[in-house]
Amino acid sequence: MRRLRLIGLALLLAGCSDTKPGLALGTLERDRVALTATVAEVIVALPVAEGTPVTEGTVLVQLDDQQQRAAVDRAKAQVAQAQAKLLRLRNGPRAQDISAARAQVAGRTADLHEAQITYDRNRALLDRKAVSQADVDRYLALRDAAAARRDEAKDRLDELLAGTRPEEIASAQAELEAAQAQSAYEQALLADLTVVATRDGLLDNLPWNLGERVAVGSPLAIVLAGKAPYARVYVPEPYRVKITKGTRLKVHVDGLDRVFEGTVRWISSDPAFTPYYALNASDRARLMYLAQVELPEDAAELPNGVPAQVEMP
Repeated sequence: MRRLRLIGLALLLAGCSDTKPGLALGTLERDRVALTATVAEVIVALPVAEGTPVTEGTVLVQLDDQQQRAAVDRAKAQVAQAQAKLLRLRNGPRAQDISAARAQVAGRTADLHEAQITYDRNRALLDRKAVSQADVDRYLALRDAAAARRDEAKDRLDELLAGTRPEEIASAQAELEAAQAQSAYEQALLADLTVVATRDGLLDNLPWNLGERVAVGSPLAIVLAGKAPYARVYVPEPYRVKITKGTRLKVHVDGLDRVFEGTVRWISSDPAFTPYYALNASDRARLMYLAQVELPEDAAELPNGVPAQVEMP
């Protein structure tokens, strides 16, 4: 809508007989940088007032970060746990663990030897009818159980002596990397709760009040970026071929006698009205090309929205 009003103003002035020829009409503007909310949290601090000049990195809005700080601490703990697991696997078993496993094998072997002797004795007694077949079967089962425990202990010792498998180390490494990635993600979410200026400029608007819970995606702060404004004007078609990026032009601002020397920082390659190939020679003169003419830094105090005229070359 604003753009349409500017176009209409340019056409109206271009059609008036008392308008000075060779002028591109428009207004002073600055880039609007909208800093949006990534989460629905409560605003706990607004350290900078509206209308204050700010520099890149200045804290503009602080959202409640207690819950996110807990998530960051939890992610850091998971990283520490994964690091410890990986280190343990890389170092392999301790000498004390191997000694304990050897002792367990020796104990299980002794138990098996005792169970074997008991079984053999009772089997001999069976021949003399001193014990029943059920007793012999029970001692046989005890001997087999002792043998199984001895084999289990030996397998455990062999596992310790063989060291950690490469697949286990690779798995632990992957777990550590996943934990680190999650920690970095939680840190980034925490950083988003502190809204800072991404460019130098003027804090134009704070749409939310202190204590309000913001909506995800809504603007938290509007910064008008840049030290000085630029003239956003519509260049008449006959002058388009004479203007490129870097062209220096004279800028007049309503209410000031001073003439500023500005530099074209951008000009559209497409006209604002009906395409030129659908117009005759007379109508093509009414085509307008949107351009931005940057003013010098000593024009930093000029406000937005003030009408401006740019002399054509």
